[in-house]
Formats: sequence, structure tokens, C-alpha cells
Amino acid sequence: MALLVGALLALAVGLMTTATGLDRDRALYPVVTMVVAAYYALFAVMGASTNILVLECVAGAVFLAVAVFGFRSSLWLVVLALAGHGVFDLVHGRVIANPGVPTWWPAFCLTFDVTAAAYLAWRLKSGGVRAAM
Repeated sequence: MALLVGALLALAVGLMTTATGLDRDRALYPVVTMVVAAYYALFAVMGASTNILVLECVAGAVFLAVAVFGFRSSLWLVVLALAGHGVFDLVHGRVIANPGVPTWWPAFCLTFDVTAAAYLAWRLKSGGVRAAM
């Protein structure tokens, strides 16, 4: 169920941002990437683990840096950051043992991230969003 909901929610968000014109602003997808990467830090706070919070912030900083660099250079890097975060979701539990992460979250986030990356790639290929400034 988490897989289906993650994919459908990402698709709904993408379609809504396109329909309303929100995705005309190149900042939208980098901000989505930053928010997606921040959830694991939130889960560390919920799990009351300072050590894990530090690890999650370091991991999140990588995605944040790629999102900012992608905003300044090419949104194709943001596609890679979103897809890369989806891959990170696959192995997250083996890399960082965060007690606050709900059991369904990695599957949900994986499909959300990959679907959002695919949607952004489609928008870039179709010319709906400019890749570079």
C-alpha cells in the first residue's frame, strides 16, 4: 500500500503544480528535494536520538547540496537527487538505524522520490520546465 500511495501522491503533487503553474518557478523541485531529505532528521528527533540526528543531518546535507547546485546549474541534477534519495530509502535502515522511522516510510518515500524524479524528468524533456537558468 505504501508503494502505491507514494507513487500516486507524487504524481498528484506534480500534476497539481503543473496545472496551477507552480512548477514554472525553477525553485519548486529543489525545495521538494530538500523537504524530502529533511524527514529522516524529523524521525531522528521523534526517536529521541541525538547521534542519529547528526548522521541524518549529514546525509540530508548531501541531498540539500545537490538540490541547491542543481537549482543554480541544471534541474537534471535535481532529478538525480530525487532518484538518488529513492535509492537511499532502499538501504537507509542498513546504513542508519533510526528508531523514529515508521516501518512503511522507506517504501512510501522510495516511490514518492522516484515518481517525482520521473515527473520532473518528463517536464524537462517536454520543455515545460527549463533545466537551466
